[in-house]
Amino acid sequence: MNKLPRYKGFNLLGLFVSNKSYGFFEDDFKWMSDWGFNFARIPMNYRNWCVEGRPEIEEEVLEMIDKVVVWGQKYGIHICLNIHGAPGYCVNEKTKEGYNLWKDKEPLELFVSYWQTFAKRYKGISSKHLSFNLINEPRQYSKEEMTKEDFIRVMTYTIEKIREIDKERLIIIDGVDYGNEPVFELTSLGVAQACRAYIPFELTHYKAGWVERSDKFSEPSWPLVRDNGEVIDREYLRRHYEKWTKLFDYGVGVICGEGGAYKYTSHDVVLRWLSDVLEVLKKFGIGIALWNLRGPFGIIDSERKDVEYEDFYGHKLDRKLLELLMRF
Repeated sequence: MNKLPRYKGFNLLGLFVSNKSYGFFEDDFKWMSDWGFNFARIPMNYRNWCVEGRPEIEEEVLEMIDKVVVWGQKYGIHICLNIHGAPGYCVNEKTKEGYNLWKDKEPLELFVSYWQTFAKRYKGISSKHLSFNLINEPRQYSKEEMTKEDFIRVMTYTIEKIREIDKERLIIIDGVDYGNEPVFELTSLGVAQACRAYIPFELTHYKAGWVERSDKFSEPSWPLVRDNGEVIDREYLRRHYEKWTKLFDYGVGVICGEGGAYKYTSHDVVLRWLSDVLEVLKKFGIGIALWNLRGPFGIIDSERKDVEYEDFYGHKLDRKLLELLMRF
């Protein structure tokens, strides 16, 4: 049985893009609550608060996060803070030699200092309302960037440093291989783990400009048949997520921290694919946070060309996608 509630919600991107933070909106929390959602993951890029030569997080940014935490409690939305872009590692960038979170002391100590700042600031707020998701989507193990030993050492050290300040905080680590593989070596640490709903990748990231050669992907269908004849269907998804349920035997909770499909995948395909994803996750008792609420994966202002949008307070609302998520 999953120790985590079957959360459902969204990723909110107010501090996600490096040096382009646009903040957060109370309306988002109100709307999510009105629709029956109870979870918001907050992926953040450290460059939004990093001042060269100073390890402190800028107070202006902390006050933004304070608002999110307060709104979460006001509207019954669990807040999950995540460092998406960290010193020495970001899934969207090549790790620089000599400044590697997994191997070098300076970026690791800076990373830990950020989590200790959050631990001090929010100590006393129940883990029912707030959790820490340490780092977004570690890549596959490799000798060059991150070995298994590197990952275990960095995660263990960071968790220990948080617990020196707040022993009660709910901590979540992403699985390796971009959140697709659970890490059984860390089951003794008393932290939850997070998977992803980006399978098949050629469906979820079709024509995504930041993905190399995504414009060469075949137009997605669901179920999807790869060039080598492999069939990706609901049964494939069931087998994939079933391995995550094996963490339950160790008392480890699981959540799907991100999932969704980019705007260029046919809306009909997205709805049929996501319906199967949600049914599988629901069967296993695993919650999900859609990437994102507003934007090209989301339900508001997604810029899809094949959706009959509903006007919603001056925004374009994808009612069919919303109702599918509400049924989860």
